[in-house]
Amino acid sequence: MNSLMNAIWLRLVREDKAQDLVEYALIVAAVGLALITTVNQLSTAVVSLYSSITQGLTSIGATGS
Repeated sequence: MNSLMNAIWLRLVREDKAQDLVEYALIVAAVGLALITTVNQLSTAVVSLYSSITQGLTSIGATGS
């Protein structure tokens, strides 16, 4: 009986650790998706800003001469 209780206790402890690992993996996945979304939006904004600056410099060069 005692060994059965020890076996059940060890199983519960091991399953709890696995559950923590799964929770951490889900958190890492969520943070990763948030970072990917942020980087995509930021890159679009940077490309738009760069395009605006180059168009402005081109128009200054065309009218400056």
